[in-house]
Amino acid sequence: MAAAVHHVEIWVPDLSRTLTSWGWVLGRLGWKEADSWPGGQIWTAPDGSYLVFEQSPALSATDHDRLRPGMNHLALNAASRAEVDAIVAEADCAGRGGWHGWTLMFADRHPYAGGPQHYAAFLHDEDGYELEIVAPD
Repeated sequence: MAAAVHHVEIWVPDLSRTLTSWGWVLGRLGWKEADSWPGGQIWTAPDGSYLVFEQSPALSATDHDRLRPGMNHLALNAASRAEVDAIVAEADCAGRGGWHGWTLMFADRHPYAGGPQHYAAFLHDEDGYELEIVAPD
């Protein structure tokens, strides 16, 4: 069966910072490092789809605002609720010792910020990119 998404390319202002945050969480979710070059890195999902992170010299700005037109966030599947909880515990830098460049969003409603039947973590990185980690129903 073909993957529903072939790939997504995300242009970032600081590739090193992106690889710290996104590289960690993608590896934690079972994605694998694939091709890389001085300005970019590819991570491949178990289903064959992939994400490209590129610090392109053609960037027209260095800031990302998820509230502007364009991508608001990316949502990825976790294997279980326990995996969502473990990622939040490891990713959250609020005094728990782990630093992977992510901050928990909507902490007052976590893990049901997406609704009472939707178990997920909403995280954002230092550059303002939002990532939703979703547990299966």
